[in-house]
Amino acid sequence: MAKKYVGSILVVLMLVLSACGNNKDGSASDAAAAGDNAGPAEQTELNFYFTGSLNVKDMWEKIVPMFEAQNDGISIKLTHIPSGQGGQSTMDRLLAAKKAGESKVDIDLFEASGGDVLLAEKEGIFEPVGTDVIPNISKIEESYMSDLKNLAVPYRASSVVLAYNSDTVANPPQTTDALYDWIRSNPGRFAYNDPATGGAGSSFVVTALYNFLPDEAVHSQDPAIMEQWNQGFDLLKELHPFMYQKGVYPKKNQGTLDILATGEVDMIPAWSDMALEQLNKGLLPDNIKLTQIEPAFTGGPAMLAIPAMSEKKEAAQKFIDFVLTQEAQEVIVNTMFGYPGIKWSEMPAELQANFESVAKGYRQFQIGELGNEINKRWQAEVATQ
Repeated sequence: MAKKYVGSILVVLMLVLSACGNNKDGSASDAAAAGDNAGPAEQTELNFYFTGSLNVKDMWEKIVPMFEAQNDGISIKLTHIPSGQGGQSTMDRLLAAKKAGESKVDIDLFEASGGDVLLAEKEGIFEPVGTDVIPNISKIEESYMSDLKNLAVPYRASSVVLAYNSDTVANPPQTTDALYDWIRSNPGRFAYNDPATGGAGSSFVVTALYNFLPDEAVHSQDPAIMEQWNQGFDLLKELHPFMYQKGVYPKKNQGTLDILATGEVDMIPAWSDMALEQLNKGLLPDNIKLTQIEPAFTGGPAMLAIPAMSEKKEAAQKFIDFVLTQEAQEVIVNTMFGYPGIKWSEMPAELQANFESVAKGYRQFQIGELGNEINKRWQAEVATQ
């Protein structure tokens, strides 16, 4: 009887334990069910602020879904600030937060300019980055990152190049000296825009000045360099009477493209992305060709920076790393008609061939407020002759 009693107790215990481990419908226990049926991992939403024209907005609206499809835990909220409508306000917000001693901001990623990076370096508002947190930075020209003190990542770029009428110019100049000789030999057939109204004209002027200076000068904001500009300004003054209509400087980058398209001039400096896009859309005639010279005209990158007070730095780093992949860079180049942020050698051979006329690189100038001083002196000494 004792054995039968003990056996009965064991059976009861087994039934009780079984009931504890399963619900009435035979499902797993509440604790197990909670683990198995837990929802998706918490999403990290990046607040990405950027400025620019509609093609920039279109580009990000293509790239962001590509990234999100490969990164379930991260979503990106795009905040587009149209050109000329308060891009500086984003920097103002970051500066105000820093000066107020705040510990965080709701801006996790920011499309920055060269001026923003200079200010950020002074105020300490951008997070330094490197290949340890963004491996694909290794695909970028090292000098471009060092110029930016690793505070921002160039993700695309554009350069000023020579745009010329191939019907009238069979062999365009390949060097700056050859270009200046061509201008003298073809009076009235070359134009550059007022440097204060557009980067193409500014690049022509800055290149003329800094080709006479040591290479390191293009990376300095030291006002003492202003004393070394005389030789360059002498060249610009000497070329003045050989310019379009003996010294007429169109307004804005588009102004010179317009007179090139109508045949009023045969050659101009132009932004590579503007010219390529207009050629693609048929806004410039097919006889307009592009080439880069040596030493190269100046160029400029668009950059991504991570505010130091962002609480989502890891996710922002992951997104930038994706932007530097060949997959994303192809979208950028084909949308913006510009240079990739990574080296051309990292891009598909077919794309390199399509951009062969301009894919020779550019010189990145970091001269800060000295650019304004150049424009003032150019206006006083060159334009008013």
